This record gives sequence, C-alpha cells and structure tokens, in this order.
Amino acid sequence: MLRTLISPSITRPLTSNKVVARTFSTAFIQRQAVAGTTDDNYTHILTETKGKVGLITLNRPKALNALCSDLFTELNQALKSYDNNDNIGAVVITGSKKAFAAGADIKEMKDNTFIDTYKNNFLGHWAEMIDIKKPIIAAVNGYALGGGCELAMMCDIIYAGEKAVFGQPEIKLGVIPGAGGTQRLVKAVGKSKAMEMVLTGNVNLNATEALNLGLVSKVVPIDDLVDEAVKTAGVIASMSQPSVQMAKEAINKSFEVPLNAGLRWERIFFQTLFGTADQKEGMNAFAEKRAATFTNK
Repeated sequence: MLRTLISPSITRPLTSNKVVARTFSTAFIQRQAVAGTTDDNYTHILTETKGKVGLITLNRPKALNALCSDLFTELNQALKSYDNNDNIGAVVITGSKKAFAAGADIKEMKDNTFIDTYKNNFLGHWAEMIDIKKPIIAAVNGYALGGGCELAMMCDIIYAGEKAVFGQPEIKLGVIPGAGGTQRLVKAVGKSKAMEMVLTGNVNLNATEALNLGLVSKVVPIDDLVDEAVKTAGVIASMSQPSVQMAKEAINKSFEVPLNAGLRWERIFFQTLFGTADQKEGMNAFAEKRAATFTNK
C-alpha cells in the first residue's frame, strides 16, 4: 500500500527579481488584510485558526493522505489565503496520527507519458508553496514517504511525532524524487545518507534518526505534536512580521547563492528593517527593560 503512494519532486528555484523588488516595497511592510478561506471550500484539507496561527490538516485518511493534484491545489490556496491575512503570522501543516502523507497518488500519474508530464509541467504547482512568505511548520506523525517527505522538507521547520517515519522510495517505481527529494534531503542529512535513502529506496529514518541527522528540529509525543507545533508557531507569530519574513528569506538565500552573496543579502535585509516602526519599538523596549509591542509596520 505504502509503495503505491509516493511522489517525485521539484527543486527550489532561484529567487526572482520580483522578490527583490517586493523586499523593498511598502507593500511588503504594510499589507491589507484578506479574509481567510473556510473549511467548507475544501475537499481534501481542513483549516482552522488558532490565535495568530493557521492550522492545515491533510484529510484523505483512506489514502493515507496521498498527495493528489487536487489536494495540493487546495493546500496552495489555503497557504496563500493565510499569507495574505494580516491576522495570521505562521502556519502549521499536519496529517493524521498514522500518516502525515504517504506519498503522491501513483494512480493519478502511472499512465502519464513524457509529453504529458513535460507539457503540463507535472508537479510544477507544488513549487508554489515555497513562495509563501510566512513561516510554515510541518507537524509529522506517522509516514512521511516520497512526496510526503518532500512536502515536510518544503516547510521551514519540521517537528516529528515519536512514531514518524521519513523516506524516499521512488526508485522502486522506476523514477526518482520529483519535488525536492534529491535537492533538499542532501542539505539536511548529508550526501552519503541521502544517496543511500534515494538509491536503495529501503532506508527510512525514524524520528530519533531524523533528529540526530538534522532533518527535524524536535521529537514530540504523538498526542502533543500539533499543540507543540502551534505553540512554536504562536511565538513566531508574536514577533515583528517584516523581521520574521525577511529572516526566513535570508536563511533560504543560503541555499541559493554563494556565501558572499548571502552575506550581502543578510546585510541589506538588516539595514532595511531600520526603516520600520517595529525596529524602533523593539530596540526602545530593550533599552527601557519592557516587552516590545510590535505593530508589523
């Protein structure tokens, strides 16, 4: 069953010029609130707001949350809605206790031809997720295999339940990971372990192994996982959002550009934030020995 629910992957594209322009625009600092989408509009996911945190639950339990095209379209819609909602500062994505996502829906792709996949940019819409400016935490219980592992790695932070399992078994289907598995995994666990996992399809990481290798940030008891992820997301959401979003982009730059270029980007982002009210509030609050009250401006 699990072997039939896996997915290929897409590499993170280099940041475009429009992102550079956005960094310095007033709109980046002050955006108008946009109402979030309700659960009633979705078939394959559930959405919920917890304070300043958006919670998305993958909801295809009979298929172990296999990532069909419609599910990922809904996921992108929900993420964009939260990204444009000034009342939300961070997002958590989770699945069920049995499976975060056991992979992509193989039944959906098994009869595709090269022309089909190339002309239609198959899986291309998965990459839309990496344009989300607000931090995303993956709360992974159970299986995160193939596309499920790739989805977790698209997130900014990964928390794992004690029974979580991570793997990239696409090679057993005669393909390779197609949504980032060959690119992000090696940066997380190193070349040798990534090669072993991808080339054999047999090596899965349990939660402790994933923690020791740096793939996940924390291992949490199963029943506490989502609450712990939401708690951390809430802390992030309480910070100055221009600072949070620039920090996320600066860290992501380290995977895209040489060190010297990354350091220049970091310096530019740092200097840019001195044009915000939140920088004045944060530093004045520190000097006055009080808690800062950020307005995201």
